[in-house]
This record gives sequence, structure tokens and C-alpha cells, in this order.
Amino acid sequence: MRNIKLTIEYDGKDFNGWQKQPGKPNIQGTIEEVIKSITKEEVDLTASRKDG
Repeated sequence: MRNIKLTIEYDGKDFNGWQKQPGKPNIQGTIEEVIKSITKEEVDLTASRKDG
């Protein structure tokens, strides 16, 4: 397993928050799907917030 750090910024107006929710568009699920399509590996994102 490898760890990769991503720094992202997004406009969440078309999503229902960060956390995965069945049947609702969300940031975490969308990013996981895109990473899987690129790497062909299952991923599980963990988020942290940096203020400032």
C-alpha cells in the first residue's frame, strides 16, 4: 500500500458534502472513483482540513 498526499480545492455547490452518502453526489466518492479509474486500485480517502 502507498500513501499519496493530495491538496484539493473544490466548489461543493453540486454535492451533498464531503463524506460518502449512498445515492447522493459527494466529493469523497467522486474523487475515489476517479483515482480508481486511473490506478485500477480501490482507494479509501481520509480528509483533514487546513484553515487559512
